[in-house]
Amino acid sequence: MNQLNLKRTVLGIVPARGGSKGIARKNVRLLCGKPLIAYTATAAKKSTRLTRVFLTTDDPEIARIGTEFGLDVPFLRPAELAQDATPMIDVILHAIRWAQEHGEHYDAICLLQPTSPLRSAETIDCCIEMLWEKNVDTVVSVRPVPTEFNPHWVFFRDTGGLLQPSIPQREPIPSRQQLPPAYHRDGSIFAAKTQIVIERGLYGDKMLGVLSPEAEACDLDTEQQWLALERRLSSGAEPEASVLHPR
Repeated sequence: MNQLNLKRTVLGIVPARGGSKGIARKNVRLLCGKPLIAYTATAAKKSTRLTRVFLTTDDPEIARIGTEFGLDVPFLRPAELAQDATPMIDVILHAIRWAQEHGEHYDAICLLQPTSPLRSAETIDCCIEMLWEKNVDTVVSVRPVPTEFNPHWVFFRDTGGLLQPSIPQREPIPSRQQLPPAYHRDGSIFAAKTQIVIERGLYGDKMLGVLSPEAEACDLDTEQQWLALERRLSSGAEPEASVLHPR
């Protein structure tokens, strides 16, 4: 990490609205004795690459608890930006504009959703560092796609009911050993240069993936996932992240 990159400013954004559906009041629900949002707050505060971390919420209780765990809550998010169908890009742009209107300008933003409570500060920093080390627009955390769901083996039904390959090819790849690795975004970390976000949205032309360690892999959407995570939390291992270079 060179000295120029150390001077880059990065705004962390933690989105946590009050009207969660899959798990009611999940952002303030106690997970092994701590509010869910506390896990993300702790990792963000340990990060050495985040300049400031905003909690963007419409909910006063979430705001209070977020503040208790060290997050900045400089505003309450407008109700129209806290609906089920509100695009995340609108939430991010609202936070960026608030900062700019108050004289704060950041080189990049880093989105940290509370539903990935096991992410580490080390993985956050790795994603941020890659923005400039690899000169890309966006860095996202990813996990491997299971072999049976590799795009080369996935089919869709056409309007006539016939199966069509998701990746056009003359002959399907016959064995798993020949499949190219595939990855999916795991929702844990999204880092992007601010100007790219403002001008083009969440994704630029060049996107890099950082592999989330197995011990950090978690995305809470259902009650079953919540209960399963409570059983996992006895493990404190935090393997180092690995960089996946674009092909």
